[in-house]
Amino acid sequence: MDPIHRGPEEFGHDGNGFSEEAGRRRPSRDPLTPDFGQQTPQQARIVPLISGDFLLTVNPVDGSEVEPCPPGEQPAAPVRRTPAERAERERATAPPVPPGPPVLQLPLLQRADERERLVRLLARGRSVRLTGPAGSGRTALLDAVAADCAELAPDGVVRLSGHKRTVADLLHGLFEAVHDAPLHRPDRELLLAKLRTTGAVVVLDDLEFGGAALDELLDATPECAFLLATTPDITAPGPDSHLEEVFLAGLDRGASIDLMERVVERKLTEEEANWAGDLWFESEGLPLRFVQAGALLRQRDLLGTDPTAYDEYGYLENRPAEEAPEAEETAGTDAAEVPLPSLGEGAAPAALLGSRLSPAARETLRFAVALGGEVPHQAHLPALVGDTHADAALSELAGCGLLSPAGSRYRLAAGVLAQLEAAGYGDGATDRARTVAQHYAWWAGHPSVTPARVVAEADAILAAMAQLVPGDGAGQTSVAVLLARSASPALAAGLHWSAWERSLRIGQEAGRIAGEVAEEAYFHHELGVLALCTGNLDRARAELETSISMRGALADKSGAVAGRRALALVEDRSGGPAAVGAPVMDELPVDRFEASPPRGLPTVIPVSMPRAYPEETAVVSRQGAPKTAAAAEEGGRFAMLGGARRNLVAAGAGVLLAGVLGTVVTLGLTSNSDPQGDPGASTEQSVTESGDQEEELPAEEPADGATPSARTSGSASSSATPGPSGSGSAPAGGGGASSPGATVSESAPSSPGGSSPSEPLPTRTTTKPTVTPTSPSPTETETSAPPTDPPTEPTPTDTETTPTVPDSSDSASGPSGASASPSVT
Repeated sequence: MDPIHRGPEEFGHDGNGFSEEAGRRRPSRDPLTPDFGQQTPQQARIVPLISGDFLLTVNPVDGSEVEPCPPGEQPAAPVRRTPAERAERERATAPPVPPGPPVLQLPLLQRADERERLVRLLARGRSVRLTGPAGSGRTALLDAVAADCAELAPDGVVRLSGHKRTVADLLHGLFEAVHDAPLHRPDRELLLAKLRTTGAVVVLDDLEFGGAALDELLDATPECAFLLATTPDITAPGPDSHLEEVFLAGLDRGASIDLMERVVERKLTEEEANWAGDLWFESEGLPLRFVQAGALLRQRDLLGTDPTAYDEYGYLENRPAEEAPEAEETAGTDAAEVPLPSLGEGAAPAALLGSRLSPAARETLRFAVALGGEVPHQAHLPALVGDTHADAALSELAGCGLLSPAGSRYRLAAGVLAQLEAAGYGDGATDRARTVAQHYAWWAGHPSVTPARVVAEADAILAAMAQLVPGDGAGQTSVAVLLARSASPALAAGLHWSAWERSLRIGQEAGRIAGEVAEEAYFHHELGVLALCTGNLDRARAELETSISMRGALADKSGAVAGRRALALVEDRSGGPAAVGAPVMDELPVDRFEASPPRGLPTVIPVSMPRAYPEETAVVSRQGAPKTAAAAEEGGRFAMLGGARRNLVAAGAGVLLAGVLGTVVTLGLTSNSDPQGDPGASTEQSVTESGDQEEELPAEEPADGATPSARTSGSASSSATPGPSGSGSAPAGGGGASSPGATVSESAPSSPGGSSPSEPLPTRTTTKPTVTPTSPSPTETETSAPPTDPPTEPTPTDTETTPTVPDSSDSASGPSGASASPSVT
């Protein structure tokens, strides 16, 4: 057999390619799960909804798109829910019943007077503010009053939660509870119009604002009676709110002991009653403290119970009866051997209660501490904790008084979070928050999860993101970006827009820290769309411009197109032709551009003109409103002059032209063989660079573009005047760089010997020879002055030079405009 090309027999196969063990091998079963490597890619969940007169398409890929609602797609008018529909909605939004043993239902003790008073005020249409400290039983009292007022108002009783909710959230929540308008978020005008005709008893728990915000809530719903439950630290309502105030105090000692006995489900011993009395004095009779203290006594009873009392075959480890310990060994173990908790443990019992719970319940508490007190839904606990029965931990925590309802969910009861953090439950909070964020990122982005379910978990999702943003590693911020990217479209589609905005802002900050520019651009785009839908056009313009610039740098064409469309809609709604990203020149004061270019000089326009608007922001062409006559005239003047910067450019070009002319004339006169000029005048000249001349030039020049001396001579560029030797005299235009009021002398220099230099001058240089002055004529002595600088040797320069004149020099022409006759020595 060829050693290279081996046959199938060496690998256990026959000549036909079948293995000998193939016939004896058991056929595999159908896979329980599909092949993860060949899964069909998930489709993006695109949800169209109506916001005011906009059609908003929530697109989680390139960003949401917003456009005016087409004529045939306006939503139907919102209709009121029927009593059956309201009851169904109330059951759906109630906190879920935790699995496991049923939670003990406690009666409402010593609250009959407050309950009757609240019902009486609400029946008269009065709004009431119920104020009580945390743990005073406000939620239980609200439940009882809501049941008594079920038939008072035409729109029934509406239960709302004010936990982390704004005025806009509550107004839209009230609208959604009374009206059936799926995928429709009304604008401010329609919202207020519908709420003015809404008549309901609104029971609002955990209110977190007061003052002007509370007045706005009450003014928007004049036909509703509110029962507002809040704590004393919340701002009081305004003086014009006309709210009835009801204060809720703690229970007395007898009612507190009665409540504890109902929790323990037995009579208290004398020692336990004394301990409960001390606790009542310490806690001021708050019912929550006695529910938790009763849970401590119940755990104490379980610890003192004989484990063999309920098993006729011995211990519950299912070992043989002969291996079980003798009855004498286990006898005498009773509750007396477990000491009572101390008074401090009774006042802050969270750590002691948690230490006696199951491992799944303790891990649930750690996750709740990592999320700032928010408890995930019981359906998520098995995946987070790693125990298939972890959902039953919610029943344990609720039975111990460690949880309290908050809307459709649970959160840690008042004071429990601080107690657990002091006991060390906050260790590893960042890692647990990362685990929660990864789980919610997968769950919220799954197509089978409805936006309503994501909205129900909004508080826990936002808490997980907020815990990861200030992390010290890029990994945490990247997970926060992923969670915000997955959850924000669902929050938008679920119409919980305050949570949508918070998610976008946290995601934008996390993307900036993590350096994920594409994701940061997405969040800026979504923030711009949100601001546009809520009517904040300035913020929308700023966010969309930022997103467009980022996506332009990333060459994200589809995202940039979506941003330009939204920005065009912003500009259309703003109604102004003003550009974005740069100040508009027409809006600046006219006085800044009153400086005109030098008259008599040619207008020089640079090749690269400065733009009034940056190129990256000029992405939308707009049709502005017609300008008025004054504005048109002003715009024409600006178009002609080009602004102050253009004036400076033109002035500099004129100076350069005048300097070049002066240099050429000086070189020509220097090379002349016949000396000219006034013997009594100084012929010394200084040479400076054109750049210095441009800096000394004022913004305003004479009308004809010449120097004052040239104006007196009658022309800026006159022809040469014949002299005694037949050579041309210098024109007066070379002194264009002189300051206003100075005179220019353009006399030809002469050598001491009376002859011109025999060698040609170096290229691009000027010489300044020294002359011996002679006696001037009497008529010219008045205008002559001695030289101020000693003669210097000619110095070649690398740049074109222009002559400047000393402060005191003779004019080339007299006041009468006639040229002075030069004398020849």
